Amino acid sequence: MSKRIHNFNAGPAALPLPVLEEIQAELLDFKGSGMSILEVSHRSKWFDDVINEAVEMTKNLLNLGEDFHVLFIQGGASLQFCMIPMNLSLEGKPLDFIDTGTWSTKAIKEAKIQGKDVRVIASSEDKGFSYIPKDFKVDEDAAYLHFTSNNTIKGTQWAKFPESGNVPLFCDMSSDIMSRPFDAKPFGLIYAGAQKNIGPAGTAMVIIRKDMLERVPDNIPTMLKYTTFSEKNSMFNTPACLVIYTTNLVLKWLQENIGGLEEMEKVNKEKAALIYDFIDQSDFYHGTAAKDSRSLMNVTFRLPNEDLEKRFVAQALEEGLGGLKGHRSVGGCRASIYNATDIWAVKDLVAFMAEFEKKEG
Repeated sequence: MSKRIHNFNAGPAALPLPVLEEIQAELLDFKGSGMSILEVSHRSKWFDDVINEAVEMTKNLLNLGEDFHVLFIQGGASLQFCMIPMNLSLEGKPLDFIDTGTWSTKAIKEAKIQGKDVRVIASSEDKGFSYIPKDFKVDEDAAYLHFTSNNTIKGTQWAKFPESGNVPLFCDMSSDIMSRPFDAKPFGLIYAGAQKNIGPAGTAMVIIRKDMLERVPDNIPTMLKYTTFSEKNSMFNTPACLVIYTTNLVLKWLQENIGGLEEMEKVNKEKAALIYDFIDQSDFYHGTAAKDSRSLMNVTFRLPNEDLEKRFVAQALEEGLGGLKGHRSVGGCRASIYNATDIWAVKDLVAFMAEFEKKEG
């Protein structure tokens, strides 16, 4: 059997080893069905139990009240960029956005394609999206305020979510959902592509406050309406069964193995501090995100030149440290340290960084 590496990929990303082992153990016979989860009907009680448990686990971990639906919608977060304005904009009201790069930029583009009154009330583009904006004013008449909680490419994250008064917050939490506790009450909608922090690729988790569903117009395609999914428990058509099953196992791991989101946040802060503290004392490495905007999920950094960066990534892989190449749009290096990346992987990475600096610095 080949040795597993430390996985620092940005997505699809690391999954908890106990989850992978549980999948392996019951892959051929799921819960005594005589079938794999890959074969079980989505209309069966076996899968009904899976999706219902995933919904309940999500509500328990995030402390959601009964005024929220938890949906699973194929198409990833990218489909949500267009579904949100299509479903939840209001006639005569602007849509407020905060642009922190790439993913929020794509969401803004999709709303503009639909001819919506888009207002970018804050942006960090002036410094290459290397920080989280702090100086902005939300239009009290806006239909919603959209932002991205964590930017995987630029390595920035909202330490404290924006305050929007009575305007509902809409948030793309693809890369940091379930990494820390937060108050869900101000949010009208939260969405997350599963493949970064809660499961494999193939679906988005969408958490929508029930009053938002009253906005959904009748004259949009059936499969692009949130009510289609809320009314059928995400099973109007065949859902991404394997993704939902795996996500449920990840959520159970968070609750039972980690002890909930408060404990997960402590671990995530400790992991991130190990790398950032090392970078800050080094003259060889330098971080790319403003210190007060640094992500706990994606640590982005540069070396003195691109040749060294290529050698760093290649030699790291030889040492069992994978996925450290920065996004193709920005270059450099990136360590994605999502929930499933354990502290020993991070310690091994820092040890390698120290050795590489000693040799090449």
